[in-house]
Amino acid sequence: MRLPSRRLFLRLGGVTAAGTMGALAPAAAAHTPDDTFVRLRRRWREVTAGPGHDSEGYHARLAALARAAGRYRATMAPGPSSLWPDQPFPSFVATPRRLRVMAQAYALGLGDATLAEAVAEGVEHYRRHVYAAGGDAPGNWWHWQIGVPKALLDASVLTGTGSAALAEAVDHYVPERRLRRYEGNSTAANRVDLCVVTLLRAMLDDDHARARLAVSALSPVFATVSEGDGFYRDGSFIQHSYVPYQGAYGVTLLSGLATLYAVLRGSPWELADQRIFDTVERSFAPFVHDGACMDLVRGRSVGRRPFGDHERGREIAAAVLLLGESAPAGTRARWRAMVKGWAERGTSRPMLEHAAEPAFHARLAALLADGAVPAAAEPVGHRLLPMSARAVHRRPGWCAALSMASHRIGHYEHGNGENLRGWHTGSGMLYWWAGGHGDQYSDAFWPTVDPYRLPGTTVSTRRLPDGAGAAWGDTRTPWRWVGGATDGTYAAVGQHLSGLESTLEAFKSWFFLDDLIVCLGAGITCADGVPVETVVDNRRTAARLDTGDGWAHLEGHGGYVLPGQPLRTLRERRTGGGVSRDYVTLWLDHGVDPRAASYAYLLLPGASKQDTRARAAALTTPGPDGAPVRVLANTAGLQAVHVPALGLTAACFWSAGTAGGLTASAPCAALVRERPDGTATVTVADPRCDLDELTLTWAMPVAELLDGDALLSGGRLTFERPADREGASLTVTVRLGRG
Repeated sequence: MRLPSRRLFLRLGGVTAAGTMGALAPAAAAHTPDDTFVRLRRRWREVTAGPGHDSEGYHARLAALARAAGRYRATMAPGPSSLWPDQPFPSFVATPRRLRVMAQAYALGLGDATLAEAVAEGVEHYRRHVYAAGGDAPGNWWHWQIGVPKALLDASVLTGTGSAALAEAVDHYVPERRLRRYEGNSTAANRVDLCVVTLLRAMLDDDHARARLAVSALSPVFATVSEGDGFYRDGSFIQHSYVPYQGAYGVTLLSGLATLYAVLRGSPWELADQRIFDTVERSFAPFVHDGACMDLVRGRSVGRRPFGDHERGREIAAAVLLLGESAPAGTRARWRAMVKGWAERGTSRPMLEHAAEPAFHARLAALLADGAVPAAAEPVGHRLLPMSARAVHRRPGWCAALSMASHRIGHYEHGNGENLRGWHTGSGMLYWWAGGHGDQYSDAFWPTVDPYRLPGTTVSTRRLPDGAGAAWGDTRTPWRWVGGATDGTYAAVGQHLSGLESTLEAFKSWFFLDDLIVCLGAGITCADGVPVETVVDNRRTAARLDTGDGWAHLEGHGGYVLPGQPLRTLRERRTGGGVSRDYVTLWLDHGVDPRAASYAYLLLPGASKQDTRARAAALTTPGPDGAPVRVLANTAGLQAVHVPALGLTAACFWSAGTAGGLTASAPCAALVRERPDGTATVTVADPRCDLDELTLTWAMPVAELLDGDALLSGGRLTFERPADREGASLTVTVRLGRG
């Protein structure tokens, strides 16, 4: 067995949790390692190992890690075609991962010098047979430039081993020029991973220039973009050009940066840019519900395994806690309260119980035991991210999220054989969670749900092949009007829908209110020769379904009000991925090749059957004050509602028009709220991002502009250059005059 020279051992320097490197090395010494890198390698091991925690749960995780490392050590059998008999080469994922597990166990003091020796032997064997310098790099580039070198280098740093041959191999597959230009697959999360690889590579031979490059090359990641990969002004995060990805690539980016901030603190390359701190609450937290990361920002990874949304939620929480150690005190305190709230509310898959990584388990256990840290409640309000065609609405007791497609954002992403039937996830899929149903989309939902009947969508039932449309998310529609207006509490959101590989066209709007969502559809037209359906819901449940005149109620979940529309229902048990799950489906049938079909219904998350029936009665037999929710218009030109109790009028103007006393000079979204004190807020947005000017005229007498960026003239509000806001909403406050 060949072991690294004493020169390289001493260069790696530092003290591990299990002892000094001298315990492994020969007697002679000819090199004094660079103190800067000695500290850097020590810091890498400290951050990876975590703070430790004296609890049964933490010790159980250490024991599990020790058992895994021991098992891998005992079964390692280097041969010409494998390092472990059950993992024939190239084994891009499993073999490097096992070596990293062994190295982590050693760094945590769970093994002696022979474990580090075994890691060094395994890394060298894999390098010689799979990852040798000068070789080709067939298949997925990611394995050669990120996955494999990151795991091998990490294992080497954790054990204080490594070799000049490994350094040469990494230099071959990940040359410095990969970080010279910010383009292609060297952007956003991939760029962070490449920088981590480069920093680890620098640790092999005390390379100051590579360390500087690793840090300087991060700079473009922090910048806000208007197209392509990265963070957008509205909080969107995009990877693969067209896919909202906070819940996969975004997690990788956040985790990588959290590690780099922690490791580099106090070094010559300490990261000073604080823009990443803003993304935690703007880009990631909106999509975490009770500890789970919503699927609408997880791209093609949604169907990989059950409870993958909770797994990603834990990874976000782990990254937030680690990044918080580098954040200002006030920010860190706020994040800790937020993560504690996620952990305490996430009862369907308890976060601490499933926190397998010892470092995260230790940090989370300490947080949960800290009585000085309050658990932040689930926030209440609306977040609309028009640049990624996503919306999240939170009210006491329930949460909803909307996934759309646009000229910027694909219907879905497939690639590498994954998510081949996610065709309609961008056709207005409406996710919602009421109390006690945090696992609604977690427990084998994707392998068992009918992919043609995703909740909230309007679809042609034309059969599609697996992987229909271009790969990697480039299944965009031609339409620009996708987005809406929100004042932070309520919202009017719309989607000009074009079906995937279909002639389907429709105009869909959602009005997000206090205890309900008004769902409207109009102009539904198709010539595919098959029925077109709007899926009111498709719940993974065996709960009792009751129906009445214009209403339906699903016990323990919520209600639906559908005045004057024949509702179709189906109860079935579906099988996929080796498991079976019960579903209740509710849908509206628009018939074969509809022309200008429409629908209107209310979704009442968490409502009782009595409340649902009462809502339906109030719509069909209004009281003296009229219906609690009035649909003012539902056409291909305009969709609008009025809610008297809230003083709210909201509209999606697909073209210039008038509704409820509001007249828009051009396509836009608008939302006005009258207040008891004689003032009102007016919110507008330009989802198409093409207006130089927008004028909104309100039939109410407007006496004065109190706050906001608009021009008031004769009761007309003029907003200049709304296109520059990239679809974001603009709110002004006015004082109403006397009529």
